[in-house]
Amino acid sequence: MHELPDNYKQITRRFKEYGNALDELGRVAKEMGPLDEKTCHLAQLAASAAIRSEGGVHSHARRAMMHGASSEELYHTLLIITNTIGYPNIAAAISWVDDIVTGSEKSTTPMSK
Repeated sequence: MHELPDNYKQITRRFKEYGNALDELGRVAKEMGPLDEKTCHLAQLAASAAIRSEGGVHSHARRAMMHGASSEELYHTLLIITNTIGYPNIAAAISWVDDIVTGSEKSTTPMSK
């Protein structure tokens, strides 16, 4: 399993209660609905692309694949939101998914946009 970004780990260590609340929010939000882990990560992949978060796209593409998503599902998730977030954002997100699919993920600043 891939480690969490260093910046995330530093913040949650520094602000323990905040980190615990983030973890709990994520867990509760996922458990309260009918979506499986793969689908949750595909939705989070789309949201990460929308805010142009390279780290988020890398993280959720990786985790969606860990839960059974194919590369075709990752790319389709992005392509279907083109009219919503625009081609330039999709082009960037596709290049970031390529990093995961090809195994050439670069070291990036966590939560970069």
